Amino acid sequence: MPLKGLSDVLWRERELLEQLLFKLEVEQLFLVTGRTKRLPLATREVEEVLDTIRAAELGRTVEVDEAASTLDLPAGVSLFDLAHAAPAPWDAILLDHRKHFIRLTSEINEIAQSNRDLLGSSHRAAQETLMGLRETAQTYDPSGSATATSSSAQLLDETF
Repeated sequence: MPLKGLSDVLWRERELLEQLLFKLEVEQLFLVTGRTKRLPLATREVEEVLDTIRAAELGRTVEVDEAASTLDLPAGVSLFDLAHAAPAPWDAILLDHRKHFIRLTSEINEIAQSNRDLLGSSHRAAQETLMGLRETAQTYDPSGSATATSSSAQLLDETF
């Protein structure tokens, strides 16, 4: 039955969204604690889950169109409309999937925005620190004596 196949695909997508949420939370923990050594790995894992979700979305499109056809609905129909046209118990099952997709999407959007904000503030803090170092850094002159750097541009002789 097409509705069973659709429900199976929707369960798989829900699991993938839960996995994405988990990976984003791990990424956020690295950002919050400042332990960013493994941040590239966490980010790569987020991208891998996103790629898997994109592939699963194609399968869902096929299943939705097949289920819609059996219910005399047009291709590309929304999950909401499909649920309202489906017989019991499939109507409740599809509405439950829809409810969970809405919740998961909201949580994913919130944590992704939070991670972007954390990355932005970390980047700004690093830039400010580097600017402060430039203003207070000391270098050495040709005689080996410490000297303050000037804030003007300098030309370095790289022939050595």
